[in-house]
Amino acid sequence: MTLLNKEPVKRVEKLLKEFDPNQRVIILDTSARTAIEAASSLGCEVGAIVKSLLFKTENSFILCLIAGDKKASLNRIKKILNLKDVSMASANNVKNVTGYTIGGVSPVGHLNKIDIFIDNSLKRFNSLFAAAGHPNCVFKINFIDLKKLTNGSIEELVE
Repeated sequence: MTLLNKEPVKRVEKLLKEFDPNQRVIILDTSARTAIEAASSLGCEVGAIVKSLLFKTENSFILCLIAGDKKASLNRIKKILNLKDVSMASANNVKNVTGYTIGGVSPVGHLNKIDIFIDNSLKRFNSLFAAAGHPNCVFKINFIDLKKLTNGSIEELVE
């Protein structure tokens, strides 16, 4: 079974094609589980890798899209949301809420509706690469299209 036949990857590919028929999932020979591995596999800067990080809030979850060379700031996220209690989601939460396993969490195609926040530091790259449902699958997109595709809010989310 090829990676393109895996349900999570098919879910991403369907949404990408609906958004732009020229979009496609890129299958890598090497893992893109971490931003460093993905950048190495793709021959790009680590910052051009979009990390999809799920956070648990007091009563829901949010997904933050962060540049691979940056670290999410819990304090900034709490301030944006005006909440006191925000933490990283567990691996089980990630799987149950998004339908993806850690290392393959896509910015789109989640099993549940999630508010999405995009860090403005991603703007500095012409091309971005985000996970496409599996640690060996990514897709290429620019910042403006990432915002349109995810309907995400642009914020300052990093330290």
